[in-house]
Amino acid sequence: MGIEHLLEKASVYMKEQDLIRIKEAYDFAEQAHHGQVRKSGEPYILHPVAVADILVDMQMDVLSIIAALLHDVVEDTTVDLQAVRAKFGETCAMLVDGLTKLEKIKFRSKEEQQNENYRKMFVAMAQDIRVILIKLADRLHNMRTLKFQSEEAQRRIAYETLEIFCPIAHRLGISAIKWEMEDIALRYLNPQQYYRIANLMKKKRAERERFIDDVIARITEKLEEMGIEGDISGRPKHLYSIYKKMTDRNKQFSEIYDLLAIRIIVDNIKDCYATLGIIHTLWKPMPGRFKDYIAMPKANMYQSLHTTVIGPNGEPTEVQIRTWDMHRTSEYGIAAHWAYKEGSIVPGGSFEDKMTWFREILELQNEARDASEFMESLKMDFFADLVFVFTPSGEVIELPAGSVPLDFAYRIHTEVGNRTIGAKVNSRIVPLDHKLKTGDIVEILTSKHSYGPSQDWVKIAQSSHARSKIRQWFKREKREENVAKGRELLERELKRLGLEPSAWLQDDKLQEAASKFSFHDIEDMMSAIGFGGITAAQICTKLTEKMRKEAELASQLELTAEVKEIKAPAANKKSRPNQGVTVKGIDNLLVRFARCCNPVPGDSIIGYITRGRGVSVHRMDCTNIPFGDQGEEGERVIEVEWEDSIEANYSVDIEITGHDRRGLLNEVLQAVSESKTNISAVTGRSVKNKMALIHMTVLIRNIEHLSSVVEKIKRVQDIYSVQRIMQ
Repeated sequence: MGIEHLLEKASVYMKEQDLIRIKEAYDFAEQAHHGQVRKSGEPYILHPVAVADILVDMQMDVLSIIAALLHDVVEDTTVDLQAVRAKFGETCAMLVDGLTKLEKIKFRSKEEQQNENYRKMFVAMAQDIRVILIKLADRLHNMRTLKFQSEEAQRRIAYETLEIFCPIAHRLGISAIKWEMEDIALRYLNPQQYYRIANLMKKKRAERERFIDDVIARITEKLEEMGIEGDISGRPKHLYSIYKKMTDRNKQFSEIYDLLAIRIIVDNIKDCYATLGIIHTLWKPMPGRFKDYIAMPKANMYQSLHTTVIGPNGEPTEVQIRTWDMHRTSEYGIAAHWAYKEGSIVPGGSFEDKMTWFREILELQNEARDASEFMESLKMDFFADLVFVFTPSGEVIELPAGSVPLDFAYRIHTEVGNRTIGAKVNSRIVPLDHKLKTGDIVEILTSKHSYGPSQDWVKIAQSSHARSKIRQWFKREKREENVAKGRELLERELKRLGLEPSAWLQDDKLQEAASKFSFHDIEDMMSAIGFGGITAAQICTKLTEKMRKEAELASQLELTAEVKEIKAPAANKKSRPNQGVTVKGIDNLLVRFARCCNPVPGDSIIGYITRGRGVSVHRMDCTNIPFGDQGEEGERVIEVEWEDSIEANYSVDIEITGHDRRGLLNEVLQAVSESKTNISAVTGRSVKNKMALIHMTVLIRNIEHLSSVVEKIKRVQDIYSVQRIMQ
């Protein structure tokens, strides 16, 4: 697919001048990516063109298409953001910047870097929704080409897609992208189940098609009698949807009846309800299976009538009825609610009212102390399963699953939350920690004479939105109390560290620490400690930073002497255990293995001279070892090597992910036992999307032994990945 095909599709709804700008962006990107190829071996430029093509299908505006073509130039080429800004304008540069990962900043871990990348993307998304629409198109094309990645990368990317990007697509109502990403992710995370379901669906295809043809013929006849024009089609369920029903409800494939749905698209809302009446006269509706999403749209703006009837031959059949506008919204969600006008995107209808959660993302960003906390809050409030409850006037409020009346109160309004004194659910008084269920009618009892939130509310509230508002109240209303409490906590922490508080709680030192944490003054910092916005330990670390640096400088002479002693010939040194490792050119030296990377025979290793504890042996790829010209630290690196014959066992930490089912851990333990390998520690827990995470420490002879254990575990059914981890 080339630029000509893209321009031809875009010409259906774009002006000639817009097509010229898209061609300019393509030429710019092609030159920037010249010589680069993807893992498939194809020229790199085909990827941004494919991303732009997905957006053209959604009829996005010209700036979105240009940004899609340029989305990787700053990250993967020598082109900088200033060059993009100069040629394509400020808005385009902002979109590209929002899509560019933070590669050049040094992070403590890959997880921290990934969380910072997400935070940057979500904040940019809250400022301009086109950032995430481009990112979803980018991720969809990456999923379509996932076969060219390594097995480990396939599982990691698929899991990340299910955990982050599919929920985003769902919240934005973009089902066309969501369903495809879910099915592809399932294929790589659980291929056995994916192909099993696909084969079972294939076997029933002919029978299903005859059934659909019969149903469509009868509906068509009745619609024509009533003078209603409608487009009728059969839609098979997506594989991931069937898989979720099987796992969540513990059902076999044969027990799932609604494997297909009949979709009827008509011209207007009046015809929707008239068609519903026709369906219910043809076949008997199943009790409790009618949903009117036209009168009460979903939070992602989805509208449709859903009913399940006992169809021909007694088969349960789901029927969806909607207008053409509703159908476009169901496929492209938020993108369908943005009107293309004079080269810009403007909100349509009550769009802004329905997408208030964008503004809440910005609030989360301001409240979160770091990227990890921001992502946890985001997953809790926006990616969690949802409950839908009603106000007494009938307005639908969407909350994370597990929410309580306090979360509801703060979602209505901050002042309603602050003045809450009680709650009624379905006309019955309930405690503030009562778990809400979909369909509950919630009434909040308030009083002007309320003293405000209680400290316990932070623990009771389940949404980060409510917790943030409660903390803000304490920060604002109890400033003096928080300042006093913060000072007390800081004094206590200094004493715990064996330091004299009076020597450290001086204005100049406190102001310096406050500035480093971007507080306006000392009182702001003390108040933050008091209400829990920052810990006393964090402040103490900054206060004593200078002292610790001076202590390190003072120990350099001692260290230099120790390094020289170790590197000098060791003719008269006493015999010490070497644990199967020798320092090149030196015998009988105390050697220990670093717990951060747990090297085993066969790994490339390096030594690191420690203070008073001999040589610490690390894997060559361990991030805790400094290399290169790094002064005193670099001098402490020393060459080491494995002995020829080693009979010891070594601890190795491995992480196993798989489908969370009964008996999985036992089967993994059995597989390790069959390989005649001892286990020194094991923990397991359930995570999102029915995933199981198992951490295990095994005793290994060498790298070949480790590989055989990993292969044994991978053969266990429903295991997605097995990888060695560093602590």
